Amino acid sequence: MRVVNLGVKVGGRKVLENVNLYIKKGDTIALFGPNGSGKSTLMNALIGNPKYKVSNGRIFFKGEDITEKETDYRVRMGMGIAFQTPPAISGVKLIDVLKKIAEKRGVSEEKIYEYAEYLNMTDFLEREINKGFSGGEVKRSELLQLLVMNPDFAMLDEPDSGVDLDNIALIGEAIKKLLQRDLPKRRREKSGIIITHTGNILDYVDTDYGLILYEGRIACIGNPYDILEAVRKNGYEGCVKKCLREFKNPM
Repeated sequence: MRVVNLGVKVGGRKVLENVNLYIKKGDTIALFGPNGSGKSTLMNALIGNPKYKVSNGRIFFKGEDITEKETDYRVRMGMGIAFQTPPAISGVKLIDVLKKIAEKRGVSEEKIYEYAEYLNMTDFLEREINKGFSGGEVKRSELLQLLVMNPDFAMLDEPDSGVDLDNIALIGEAIKKLLQRDLPKRRREKSGIIITHTGNILDYVDTDYGLILYEGRIACIGNPYDILEAVRKNGYEGCVKKCLREFKNPM
């Protein structure tokens, strides 16, 4: 995934400006930033949500310029996303959606039940999607759909928000499987972005590096654990100022 000088508007208001990003095959990054900094906007722009208008720059996936491509095209190419607060869908059973995904992706029906059991979601398959689900159950439902989809590039928007300790451990293991973080680095083919506000998911899923998105721009890059510690100590503004000082005065 490569993003070049990306600018994005939402409802006529510019949210992202001059965002540059390169994620190699097999790499997963942690994306930090305060509320309103543009983290979810970036993911929606990458997946092709039409409400998020690219005002400038380009998006490349697998070497192809997909800036003007529709969401369905990007998904067929191997992109997937788990939203922070996906909607409940009345009248649509989870199993029906999973079967449709499996059919499109050439995944056996047996895999659906294997992943459902892995995520403790077997009892939810005949229920309407996210209807009456707890926060942790919604997150597991999203991950179940992604596992069946088996994308090459997965984006997860705050998978640790509103999740208790029992669920976050299971979710962390599922994300590791999804992004092949349980394999040696040389064998990884999957890439991804994990947005996290609290950093709790990093206790269960390792990432290659971290980024801070601040006021619509990439403001800092480094070790995700060092970034998280700096944010907890100095806040985002203090952390960004520290990054800028060190960039200007590397010695």
